[in-house]
Amino acid sequence: MKVPTSVIQVLDMVLPPHSLITGKVLLKGDHEADTELWQSLKFIDAPCCDACGFPFEFEQGEAALCLRCHAYAPAFDRARSAITYDEVSRKLILDFKHGGRTDGLKFFAAQMVRAGRDILEGADFLIPVPLHRARLRMRRFNQAALLARAIAQQIDIPYQTEILVRGKNTPTQGGQSFLGRRRNVSGAFNVRAGRQANIKDRHVVLIDDVYTTGATLTACAKTMKRAGAARVDALTLMRVVRPQEVAK
Repeated sequence: MKVPTSVIQVLDMVLPPHSLITGKVLLKGDHEADTELWQSLKFIDAPCCDACGFPFEFEQGEAALCLRCHAYAPAFDRARSAITYDEVSRKLILDFKHGGRTDGLKFFAAQMVRAGRDILEGADFLIPVPLHRARLRMRRFNQAALLARAIAQQIDIPYQTEILVRGKNTPTQGGQSFLGRRRNVSGAFNVRAGRQANIKDRHVVLIDDVYTTGATLTACAKTMKRAGAARVDALTLMRVVRPQEVAK
């Protein structure tokens, strides 16, 4: 039985529709666009590279690695991402990262928990990738820290923002090659003095917004392992997925 339009209009006034992604009340005409966005998001799950989480089109066997991880073993143990970064999802992350929209945090965290369920199991801490203090002043918040807090609110793992620091205000990674990104962030991170004991022999999960080449996560993981961490995994909200090339 078709519900009369008048009934739907009354229901929308009493119980206004909310965005499937952000939870905000949808204005007239927004509902179809929100549903289309939800259906267009590409969620990442198995099968994927056992090390970095690069999605495979078909199952390639247990502990299979992607081309890049065969050539350059990452410093982190495993990485997982929740959503493919593309033209559809790009607006979500830009609105959050640069536009200050935090109304999608609950949705973002839920998807990260789904994608990272294996690496989150048994973790001692969530540690967001830090911003340099100069960039933090400009942006006013660290998006990775907000994601870590939102995840911690959904699962029983604490997050720590005082352990890992970014000592070098490196240039933006945008437009740089795979090896250029690695060189750019080499030595950029440090474990805060007196905090090594907090992570010694611990399992930590790095949290960030977007995985592009893994250079930043690799630099963080190297620092954490030098400080004594037993295992360092990484979890990001989105991941750039493009044909892989191995630099010579």
